[in-house]
Amino acid sequence: MLVEVKNLKFAYKKRTILDGLNFIINEGDTLSILGANGSGKSTLLRIMLGFLKFEGEVKIAGKNVSEYSKNSLAKIIAYIPQTHALSYDYTVFDIALMGALCRTPLFSNFSKNDKILAENALEKMGVLHLKDEPYTRVSGGERQLTYIARTLVQGAKVIFMDEPTNGLDFGNQIKLLEMIRLLRDEGYTFVQTTHYPKHAKFVSNLVLFLKDGKILEFGDSDSLINSKNIDKIYGIDYEQYKDKL
Repeated sequence: MLVEVKNLKFAYKKRTILDGLNFIINEGDTLSILGANGSGKSTLLRIMLGFLKFEGEVKIAGKNVSEYSKNSLAKIIAYIPQTHALSYDYTVFDIALMGALCRTPLFSNFSKNDKILAENALEKMGVLHLKDEPYTRVSGGERQLTYIARTLVQGAKVIFMDEPTNGLDFGNQIKLLEMIRLLRDEGYTFVQTTHYPKHAKFVSNLVLFLKDGKILEFGDSDSLINSKNIDKIYGIDYEQYKDKL
């Protein structure tokens, strides 16, 4: 097993956010986490990445997440947040190349091989033609693809994404989902939060439904992504809308 979560609990200012979560992710899985706003989706990602203190146990590749150094965990897991605001006008190439920071000694220059990896990753994501463009001036979809290129340079085979299609137009949503499927088929493992059941079904073999900080359902996405479960987490009658939206 790649990720193991046991009896995970998390509270903020005495308010319980996550309560008794248990699940396993194996190498090559793509897990989509679905839940209403405030259900704890992003918090769960941050806990699995070692960003927050919690009760219970989270193991990555058989080792407690708290036992990893930042750089050693970065060699296993890459994280793509919802937004990535930058203070400087780095180029698209610069952003991709930053994936090599986890193995580059402090104050050292990037290697020639790292620069080749960055170009190859941008080409794979279809954005090599933007390599000299300021990252802050390309579209949201192009930024997401650039960030995935950065994770490829990083060398991690597990990619965590927090609502990756949020704010993207329909065309860029499709491009991004296709890239996730492509990398999934190459052996990458994905964990993403999303508000889109159809997106989850398109890319994922596993789904986790969160409601009020607890797991409502966890397992095979084809069987569990259905109107009944969507109704439960969002409080709607999905059946009357699923073929209209």
